[in-house]
Amino acid sequence: MTDISFPTKKIGDYTVTAISDGYLPASLDLLLNVDHHEASEMQRRGGLNDQSPIHINSYLVRSAGHTVLVDAGAGGIKQWGGHLTAGLPLAGVQPSDIDTILLTHAHPDHVGGLLDGSGQVVFPNAELLIHQREVAFWQDDGNLARANERARGNFQIARRALDAYGSRLRTFKEGEVLPGISASPLPGHTDGHTGYLINSDDQSVFFWGDTVHFPAIQVARPDASVTLDNDPVRAADTRSQVLEKVSTERMLVAGPHLNDRGFARVERSNTGYSITDEG
Repeated sequence: MTDISFPTKKIGDYTVTAISDGYLPASLDLLLNVDHHEASEMQRRGGLNDQSPIHINSYLVRSAGHTVLVDAGAGGIKQWGGHLTAGLPLAGVQPSDIDTILLTHAHPDHVGGLLDGSGQVVFPNAELLIHQREVAFWQDDGNLARANERARGNFQIARRALDAYGSRLRTFKEGEVLPGISASPLPGHTDGHTGYLINSDDQSVFFWGDTVHFPAIQVARPDASVTLDNDPVRAADTRSQVLEKVSTERMLVAGPHLNDRGFARVERSNTGYSITDEG
């Protein structure tokens, strides 16, 4: 039985539960193409401040055929997050019950939770699904050689996590990855950054990955990318396209860096986009 403290949505035949892995520290200095004072004021209106940490959500998706996790959190790596494995049993599942993990991309706060502190797999029965461009990027030694010190650490984390799942790693391009769940490329943040759409009984939810890191700022200012983006210009273009789609189609969205309610909707007006939490 699902603990009522976890935000949960029924999407047709699917039950989707947001489970917090915790937080990672953040600064508005990560933002690009937006004035710091303007960004600070937008954070304040959203009930946050300049040093408010970024939330890390993972999503448990249950259907008749599968028990799925969308992203695996940071798992305590770099002292980020680490609460997912304690949350899963409270939501009625054990890590060994997870049969599929859908990765939006391979940054540490999304794949760190795939391994425990001793480097052992946390989800022993799970198949790992990830876009083929994402795997190719992290496995490219040329990319590693060109990376700065911080990014080199990310390469090591991604490679360890993906390699540990061995033959249970499956790549894709786009389209349906599981019954009723389709992948949508969202390039810019990383080469293979991917969203996932669940459609069932005329209901839907879109997992938009790291389309936004600062919801109070980047939804209203989609041109504001972050230094963490591989291609900030392309990330901004992708964000604008996603915001247009989810607002036009009145689509429920789920994202790792939304707040602990885990779900939201985006509205468009003459002055731009706004986001509303939906717990």
